[in-house]
Amino acid sequence: MTPNCWKIAVGLTVAGALVAGCAGDDGSEDRVDVGVLVITMFDPEHQAWLGKESLPVSLKVPTVGKPVQCNADGLCVVETGQGKANAAATMMAVLDSPKFDFSRAYFLTTGIAGTPPDQGTLGSAAWARWVVDFDLGNHLDPVEAPEVPFGFRPVEKYDTAAYHLDDALVDTAFRLTEKTRLADSEAAAAERAEYPGQAGRTPSVMKCDTMTGDDYFSGRTPSATARYIMDVRTEGQGTYCTTQMEDNATATALARHGYLNRYLSLRTVSNFDQQHPGQTVVEHLDAEGDGFRLALENLYTLGRQVAGHLLKNRPPSR
Repeated sequence: MTPNCWKIAVGLTVAGALVAGCAGDDGSEDRVDVGVLVITMFDPEHQAWLGKESLPVSLKVPTVGKPVQCNADGLCVVETGQGKANAAATMMAVLDSPKFDFSRAYFLTTGIAGTPPDQGTLGSAAWARWVVDFDLGNHLDPVEAPEVPFGFRPVEKYDTAAYHLDDALVDTAFRLTEKTRLADSEAAAAERAEYPGQAGRTPSVMKCDTMTGDDYFSGRTPSATARYIMDVRTEGQGTYCTTQMEDNATATALARHGYLNRYLSLRTVSNFDQQHPGQTVVEHLDAEGDGFRLALENLYTLGRQVAGHLLKNRPPSR
């Protein structure tokens, strides 16, 4: 063992990291043996983990905004940045970094999302079976192209427009969490009651499908468009229930590294994707509610349950 290698090994052992091997004379680097990489998108989601986990090993990756934080169990947390461009750039940099060994890793997105009010409710959580891109294709003015449903033409399938995640893995995550008591509040209940059919609803865990779009939309027509695009891209197999801004990019990076079958997307509901009766779409976008706090609390509660299970049941090395 070289002197530099000894210093690194001692430092990481004290910090509690798992190191896969040690630097040798051939110049190879120490690598953290990752069991689960938790993927967050912006600071509140990131802090939902950092505020509750001890992640003493901090690893900087070139071009990535924040260090990847890890612990001795092989749990690591990364913040990608918001939107597809940031998510793709960060994930490619982390997956290509020699600082990590992902050969026996799972990948878990935990983030907030919107939902149509006939599907979910504030604080609810959804494990995605399908991850579908809202943006790809032709988006036309429905008034000028009335013959095109919702003004959307898929044009072609593309290779990043729809990902079907591993059913067995999704089923496992759902089974582990479906009976979990989720955080709720009177403030969220009052907000729900403004929507038809929402009065008396409480948060629950679902299996349904997520729509990725850089366009942060609000309104009944965009919501209906998302439902239509989900149906087109999945050939009728998907059910639109959450909307977010990154998961197709994350799935693309994982697919190109051969890890898509180890990927889970958990999205918890912070808001509805449209206004309630008597509210304008601008008022809806500018409104602040308790769903945001509930979504952050519930994403950690459920994500930690599943991450703990995955860490104890890691896949065979590729």
